[in-house]
Amino acid sequence: MKNTLRQSSSRKILRSAALAFLFLTSCSENVIGNRDNEPKKVKYKLQIDAGTSYQEIDHFGASDAWSGQFIGNWPDQKKEAMADLLFSKELDGEGNPVGIGLSLWRFNLGAGSAEQGEQSGIGDSWRRAPSFIDATGNFNKEGQRGQLWFAQAAKQRQVEYLLTFLNSPPVWLTRNGKAYATSGNQSNLDPQNYGAFADFMVASLQGLKNEGLPVDYISPVNEPQWDWKDGGQEGTPFWNHEITGIVKALNGKLAASGLNTKIDIAEAGQIEYLYEVYNRPGRSNQITEFFDSGSENYLAELSHVSNTISGHSYFTTSPFQQAVAKRQILSKAVQRIPGLKYWMSEYCILGDNDGEISGNGKDLGINPALYMARVIHNDLAIAQASAWHWWVAVSPYNYKDGLIYISKSETDGAIEESKMLWALGNYSRFIRPGYKRIAIQINEQPGQNQDLLASAFKDPNSDQVVVVLVNSSNQAVEVDLASNLENQSGNWEAYLTDKDNDLAYRQLQNNAEILVPARSILTITTKKPL
Repeated sequence: MKNTLRQSSSRKILRSAALAFLFLTSCSENVIGNRDNEPKKVKYKLQIDAGTSYQEIDHFGASDAWSGQFIGNWPDQKKEAMADLLFSKELDGEGNPVGIGLSLWRFNLGAGSAEQGEQSGIGDSWRRAPSFIDATGNFNKEGQRGQLWFAQAAKQRQVEYLLTFLNSPPVWLTRNGKAYATSGNQSNLDPQNYGAFADFMVASLQGLKNEGLPVDYISPVNEPQWDWKDGGQEGTPFWNHEITGIVKALNGKLAASGLNTKIDIAEAGQIEYLYEVYNRPGRSNQITEFFDSGSENYLAELSHVSNTISGHSYFTTSPFQQAVAKRQILSKAVQRIPGLKYWMSEYCILGDNDGEISGNGKDLGINPALYMARVIHNDLAIAQASAWHWWVAVSPYNYKDGLIYISKSETDGAIEESKMLWALGNYSRFIRPGYKRIAIQINEQPGQNQDLLASAFKDPNSDQVVVVLVNSSNQAVEVDLASNLENQSGNWEAYLTDKDNDLAYRQLQNNAEILVPARSILTITTKKPL
C-alpha cells in the first residue's frame, strides 16, 4: 500500500528528513523550506485587521460519489487509512496532521441505476448509484453499505456535518425509467411525482437516522442547467418552477416527519446561473428566483429551506482577473438578500482553463494543488463563500478530480495521496465551522495577485487566528508579520504543502520574517489574540 498511513515507517523517515531542514537557521528569520539554490526573495508585509470581519465559515467538504459504494467494502486497513486522510483532526508524533479534517461529508443518495446494471444505460458501472429505497418504499441499507461505512467513519472522527445529495430521482419515478434524461428540454420527473419523490428522500433520511447518521442538509437537485441525456452518469435538468415544486413538497414532508434536515438549493452548474439569466432562461438567475420575496418561485420562508444558495465553480476559474470579476458580481448579488449565504458546493479541475491547466490526466504533484488553492482563495475571499466542497474525495480515474486516487477495483487495490488533498487541508484542517474571515492586506493594499494570495480567519471563541498563504510564483517569498505580533507572548505554528511536504509542521518564533518557498501553500496559526 503506497502513501496511505502517515504513521508508517516510510512516512516517519520522510517527515524526519523534512524536519531536518525546517529548523531555524537564525533567531531573526523563520525558514519554511530549503534555502539552497533559492532565487532572490520577494518581500511582502502582511497587515491583519482582526476587527474587520466578513462571512462566517460553515464547513469544508467532499463527496463519496461514486467510489464510496465500493471502497467502503475494501480491507479494513485501507479504508481506515483513507478515512483518516479525509477526516482525522489528529496529529502524529511529530506534530504533522494525520488528515485534512473535513467538516462536512457529502453522501450521494443514488437513484437505483446500479440495481439496473447494464440496462441502466450508464456504461460505466462506477457512475451508477444504488438506492436505499425500493419502489415499495422499503429501506434496505445493503446497496449503500459501503457509503454507510464512510459516513459512520466520518462521524467517528467527529466530522461536524452530513449532507445528502441527489443527481436524479429514483428510476421508478422518472419519466423514462432511467436515471438520466431523454431530452434536455424536459426534466425526467413528472410533476405528479413530486410528492412521491419527497417521500423517497424523507424515507432515506429516516433510514440514515436509524443507522445513527442524522442528516443536516439535503440537496434534492444537482446542476439543473445541464441536459444530462448522454448516460454518462445519473442526472436530470430542472426548471426553476420545477425546483420550487420539489422543494415545497419536500418541505411539507420534512415538517410532518419531525426531522430537522435543512434543504440546500440549487447546486447551480456555474456561478453565473446564480446571479443572471446567462444562457439558460428559466433555469438561472436563481438568487432572485428563490430568495427575492417578489418572485413566484420564492422559497426562503419555508421552514426547512436553508438560508443558503449553492453553486459550482466550474468553468469560471481562469483567467485570474475574470475569475475575480465574476466572484465580485456574485458576492454583491448574494449581499442584496439580507442574511443569505453562498456555498461553493462542488468543484474539481475540468476543461483546459484557458490553457492554464487541463483537467485531463491524473497529477499527484503541486501544480494542480496550487491551482486548486487559488480557486479556494477566490471563492472564500472574493465570492465570500461560507462553505467550500470538492467533488469526489476518492477517484479511480485518470483525471484531476480526486483528493485520493485508487485502483478501479471493487474489492481491493492501491491508494495514492495527491497534493490536492493536502492543499485543501491547508484550509479545511485549520479553518473550523464558526470561524470568521477577517481583513488582511499585502503591502497595505487590499488587492492581491495570483502569485501571492493571503486570507485570514479568526475563531471568535478563542481568538485563534489562521492565515493561509498561496505562493504560486517560482520565487521564495519573505513575509513580514512582525507588526502583527507585537506584545504577543505565544508562538505561531506553520504547516507547509509543497512538492516535498504535506502539511509539514514547524514552530515559528515571534517577531520574525517567514520565508515561504516557491510554489507552496503555507498555513500559519496562533491561539493568542491579536
